[in-house]
Amino acid sequence: MSEIILFDYWRSSACYRVRIALNLKGIAYQVAPTSLLDDSTKRPDYIAHNPQGFVPTLQIDGHDLTQSLGIIDFLDAKYPDPPLIPSDPLERSKTLAQAMVVAADIHPVNNLRILKYLKNEMGQDQEAIDNWYRHWVNEGFKALEAMAPDSGFFGGDAPNLADICLVPQIYNGRRFETDLTTFPKLVRIDAACNELAAFRDAAPEQVKPA
Repeated sequence: MSEIILFDYWRSSACYRVRIALNLKGIAYQVAPTSLLDDSTKRPDYIAHNPQGFVPTLQIDGHDLTQSLGIIDFLDAKYPDPPLIPSDPLERSKTLAQAMVVAADIHPVNNLRILKYLKNEMGQDQEAIDNWYRHWVNEGFKALEAMAPDSGFFGGDAPNLADICLVPQIYNGRRFETDLTTFPKLVRIDAACNELAAFRDAAPEQVKPA
């Protein structure tokens, strides 16, 4: 098997998700640090691998995989233990819906390129940008809190895709000083996940380049 390479920006929540999934499955990989701050992802040599110019990109089995949920779905199919997405159709639908509250609703309007656009093209000050960020986190977390179980992980006794999406968003919510007191179930799940080495070792502080 050829070497697995993750094009990774340490602070990207999408990369964070993939790092967690790789760790949970015990998959060895090499990191290719890829900054979002210096337009590294816009260079022609990177665009050749990821036409969107985003991170992450996972090079595996001679293929360039993009989009964190697509990458995790591939990993779950190729390395089925432990499962991250249920095989039962109903449970699979529920898990994907929970994960997409973060990956499709909160994250896309709050990622770095959107925040930079608000600042540079729309002329918004930092306070307005931070309020924007917190607003969309709160909107998504209200729904996700209602979906969250009263005990255990979203995945029951073990984390699943929804937990993998939650933890990086909680991390960034705290970074933007989001009040999480009205989301006790999400905070509890985040704490339980971070008891696991797979989550702790994927945290931005653990992978930040020296």
